[in-house]
Amino acid sequence: MRRVSRNVVILGMTSLLTDISSEMVTAVLPLYVVFALGASPLAFGAIDAINQGGSALVRLVAGFTADRSGRHKQVAATGYGLSTVSRLGLLLAGGATGAISAAVFVDRVGKGIRTAPRDALISLSTRPEELGTAFGVHRAMDTAGAMIGPLLAFALLALVPGAFDAVFVVSLCFGLLGVGVIVAFAENRSGTPEGSNASEVGVTLRGGIGLLRIAAVRRLLIAGSALALVTVSDAFVYLTLQRRFDFDIQYFPLLFVGSALAYMVLAIPAGRIADRFGRVRVFLIGHLLLVLLYVILLSPSLGVPAVFAVLALLGAFYAATDGVLMAQASAVLPEALRASGLAIVVTGTTIARLCASLIFGATWTAFGLHTAVLVFTAALGVAIATAALVLGRTSQGAHATT
Repeated sequence: MRRVSRNVVILGMTSLLTDISSEMVTAVLPLYVVFALGASPLAFGAIDAINQGGSALVRLVAGFTADRSGRHKQVAATGYGLSTVSRLGLLLAGGATGAISAAVFVDRVGKGIRTAPRDALISLSTRPEELGTAFGVHRAMDTAGAMIGPLLAFALLALVPGAFDAVFVVSLCFGLLGVGVIVAFAENRSGTPEGSNASEVGVTLRGGIGLLRIAAVRRLLIAGSALALVTVSDAFVYLTLQRRFDFDIQYFPLLFVGSALAYMVLAIPAGRIADRFGRVRVFLIGHLLLVLLYVILLSPSLGVPAVFAVLALLGAFYAATDGVLMAQASAVLPEALRASGLAIVVTGTTIARLCASLIFGATWTAFGLHTAVLVFTAALGVAIATAALVLGRTSQGAHATT
């Protein structure tokens, strides 16, 4: 495998440290809200919806700002900093659901600000034919942090049961380290040719909106959003496992570790396979793995092997979809509007995931867990068939020009 650029590695390290920080919180949040605070699945669904979709409100603005200014690094660093500050909100929340929701919202706003500029930096630092591999390397490093974070949270809670404040403090420290890495070591990249004015190469509000006229971008947005709308969030998958398997809740954070390990191991191979055999094909196969995961959740008896299978499938799903979708979008977007275009695609899927969390939480509360999983399984099958039709004419090698 060819070496990826230094910038991709630096951004990967930033994401690794930040994910240790964020996943420490994510791993204990369902435990904290549902078990410690006694909130209903619907109440947690509202918080999880913020977790899934709070970033959507600023993602487009951040992407366009990065393209317009050419300062992708600075915009991304601002987002990382805001997410780190949100840990202080969790420390001050005192168990109040509203305050927790506000802190989660600030964290997601930070994520919304950083994601598109960061992914644009990755794509602008990589040869077009190696986009899948570069995103795979970044996602593997990112997911290493997602694996370490829950392990640290588990260790802290094992040493001092109920010490959620300690988890939030350590999370804050890792977040600060992540901000330091991107500020000190990452190099900025701009899609605007040197010496050119942003307006001259189409980096305008009209130009950003005009990206939707690119058929390949429009198809990715429609297909990705439709699939995200019927995707059960990770937190609900883990809560389902806990309810079905009825294991001690102190082991709950380890579920995040299992899926993160599978994602980390498979991210680079999935990216390389996508580059070679077709990113759309790998993307759709990833969602078929998700259908199999839901079928296992619906099985009458859920034993230990089934738990491991669910975690492996969840990690494989992300390896085949997350970075692969960004690689495919990067391949059809103009360089000058790369961050804006990625923001458009991710905003669609993020809003859909927000809706999915609300719908799943409400369905679980009203009709029971089994019915909620059954409904999403059937809907995902329909969405995959629809996405296959929509993406059928998408060209793997298409590259847009400004």
